[in-house]
Amino acid sequence: MWSVFALLSALFAALTSILAKVGIEGVNSNLATAIRTAVVLVMAWGMVFLTDAQGGIGEISRKSWLFLILSGLATGASWLCYYRALQIGEASKVVPVDKLSVVITLALAFLFLHEKCTGKSLAGCALIAAGTLVMVL
Repeated sequence: MWSVFALLSALFAALTSILAKVGIEGVNSNLATAIRTAVVLVMAWGMVFLTDAQGGIGEISRKSWLFLILSGLATGASWLCYYRALQIGEASKVVPVDKLSVVITLALAFLFLHEKCTGKSLAGCALIAAGTLVMVL
């Protein structure tokens, strides 16, 4: 089931890039990011209340709070940089560079989460990096 959600995530991420490129024309990229973030915030809390998950807030550990906050800060920084890059660059070049996050994520997962580093994952990283270079050069 995770693969269905992962594919839907990829589809929505692709739509995000195209819709954002059109939407930020003539709009400050930071303001555009704030508007997008407000919409995401409403959607996320809507899902929390729709699924009756709000009761779980009290059960979140300090460690989880810390890492969720740090993740939120990283997301915010990523979105601000992404929207600025998208505003001044071509989507067909910005998006592949942004997707180098896959390579960086795998490297960080190997280093910090001690996930298994396989020949297949290394080959995939190399192909993503090579594909990015081909697309932006």
